[in-house]
Order: sequence, then C-alpha cells, then structure tokens
Amino acid sequence: MAAQDDTRPTLLFISPQFLFPLDAGGKIRTTNILLNMKGGAFRIHLISPATPDEETRWSDEIAAICDDYTTWRIAPRDRLHRLAGLLSPLPVSVWSDALHESRQAVETALKARPAVAVFDFTHSAALMPSDTFMTKSGVRTVLFTHNVETEIFARHAKTAAFPMSLVWRVEHAKMARFERTACSRFDTVIGVSGRDAMTLKETFGAATTAAIPTGVDLDFFAYTPPANETGPLIFTGSMDWRANQDGLTWFLHDVWPLIAAARPQTSLKVIGKNPPQHLIDAAGKACANWTFTGFVDDIRPHAAGGSAYVIPLRVGGGTRIKAYEAMAMGMPVVSTTLGVEGLPLTPGEHFFSADTPEAFAAATLRLLAEADTRRALSGAARAFVEANASQKSVAEVFERICLDTLKAR
Repeated sequence: MAAQDDTRPTLLFISPQFLFPLDAGGKIRTTNILLNMKGGAFRIHLISPATPDEETRWSDEIAAICDDYTTWRIAPRDRLHRLAGLLSPLPVSVWSDALHESRQAVETALKARPAVAVFDFTHSAALMPSDTFMTKSGVRTVLFTHNVETEIFARHAKTAAFPMSLVWRVEHAKMARFERTACSRFDTVIGVSGRDAMTLKETFGAATTAAIPTGVDLDFFAYTPPANETGPLIFTGSMDWRANQDGLTWFLHDVWPLIAAARPQTSLKVIGKNPPQHLIDAAGKACANWTFTGFVDDIRPHAAGGSAYVIPLRVGGGTRIKAYEAMAMGMPVVSTTLGVEGLPLTPGEHFFSADTPEAFAAATLRLLAEADTRRALSGAARAFVEANASQKSVAEVFERICLDTLKAR
C-alpha cells in the first residue's frame, strides 16, 4: 500500500508482531505513536508479520498509521519449537521471535537504506543483521523497549514456586546477557519511563538513552463520574500474559476473601483475551463472584458502571497503560506500587496504593463505602491525565528522539 514518494527521510519501523487488534498494552502504545507521527517529519514504513487475512481485515487501520507497509509470512511452529528454546542461549521468548523468515524480511527492508530504523520491543533486537551489515548500511538505529525485560524475569523467579522458579532463574540469566548485548548495538535506546531509561543505561550499558511518557487517548476514553458502590470492580488486561495471571491469582487467594467477608455482594469483572481455564476454575471453586469476558473489541462498554479499578500486579515492567485508561474513564484506581511503576502519580491523590492483601482490601472497601472519596480520586486522576498524558505529546517526544538520532550521524 505504498503512497506517492516524498522528500522526507524514511523511518523503518520493525514490529515483531502484527499490531491489530489492539489487545495488549505494547500494541496500544506503538500504534498510537505511529498514528500521531504519521504526516510528520518522517515517511513511515512499517514492517511486521501478518497473515493474508489479517492484512486484508485491518487494511484501513494499517493505512492510518504508516505511509508504506511490508509484511512477511511466518510458518506455524508447534509447542516443541518453543520448548527447544530452553536449550538455546537465547531466552525462550526471544528464541520464539527470532525466526528465519523474520530476520530475512528485516534484512531486505534495511537494504533500502532508510534514514532511521526503529526496532520495537527488546526481543526484536534478535532480528537485527550483523554489526558489519549495519555499519555498511549507514542506517541509524533505535531500540524501543516497552519494559526492562530482565527485571520482569527476576520478579517471576522471586514469586514463582519450585520448579518454575528455577526455570525463571535460568531464563533471567539468559535475558540479562541478551538485553546487555542488545542495548550496546543501538544508537539510541528508548524507555517508557525515566526510571527504565536510567536502568538501561547504567545496568545494561546503552550509550544513549531517552524516555517517552505514557499516553492515553483522552477522546476515546471519555470521562464518566464513578458509579455507585453496587458496580463491579474492574480489571483489564491480556489474560495470556503471565504477569496478569499472577496478579489475579494473588488477588483471588489473598485479597478477595477479605473483600468478600466485608461486602459479600461485591463482584469483579475481568476484561481481556484468553483467560486461562485454571484461573476460571479457581474463581469458581472459591465461589468468587467473578466474570471473565474473554476478548472484546472495545473495553469501554464492559467497564462502564464499574465502581473501582484494581491493578493487583506483583510482576511486570515498563508502565501500565491500563492505569491511565481507567483514570481517563473516571474509575478510581487501587494498585500495587509495581502496578503504577514508572508513572508520575501521587498516592492518595491520583490512586490508592496498597502492597499487602490487608492494605489492598482496605483501600478497595474504602472506595466502595465512600462516594465522596471515589469522586475526589476520580476527578483528580482525570485532571492529571488531561494535563500530562495526551497521545499527541507522546508521539512528538518519540519523533524528536528519532530526529536527534538521525542528526547524531
């Protein structure tokens, strides 16, 4: 879907995953940056894997975020392929993405010599050709990290039970080596918070780092005053992501009994794709008043009427877009410290912070009991995201970083 050529420098944006539907935080962040950068300083050439059906179904959405689009096909891999990654020096998650088809497609795109190449997610560094190839190409490179991956692995190793804790420790060591090598190969490494950018520089040796703020579509996520205390608690997120599974498992076993004992009528709605059967069964066995929506095209109608929004995460990295989405919609938020890590929020003003089961339950019950507190937290949170988290401002920062990388040639 190439458009007419223009004189702007080309920015090649390499995504290791197809970006639609927008069912995960990383996809949402990337897509909104590209959407708001299109028509700006760069001609955007997006390259990603896609099936023929995906390419056709989402053609309008793809056209809205780039000037040119190139795809590659990936032959199906079975579970044994992923398990083979346990024997690889690469982390399993990287091994699964570092496919021959992907590497070949990226090398072909780089031969056209774009001005700047952005590799999306740390895993995509495995798709970069050799240093000799990159030096000859003269292409300036940016690694866009959505998390500090090694931190996530360390947190899984800490919270998982044996023998998975041992697997996570091995994978943590592999990811630390991979992340350090990856950071050293790029002209600029972008983090999604100042904290992440500092870690990537000081711990992983990135020569030049920069940070972008987290953004939210304030028009799409319109404000509605918080519902009364009879509405459900809300959680949103891809339920095939281990961090979300871990957080909700902790919430079910350690926090929920305290909430249910005080307010038996309270319910929770889990909005997100691929909820694991073991969690659904555990909620049923515990007689918890939980519902699981599975994949939805739009979370807004499903979240409407929620009394409060919970982020019970103990594992993860980067920043959680879900927090800003909830705040924009007017839902008062209760979160662990890690759940809002990297976001410049003030506990007690923009959200309630709680890291123990007792504190999390108490904060949630307070929001359910106090209408004035719900309204105050809701109003302050919406005002904050309006002032600090527009998608346009995020894209402007990202574009400026890419321009600075190009000028540093």
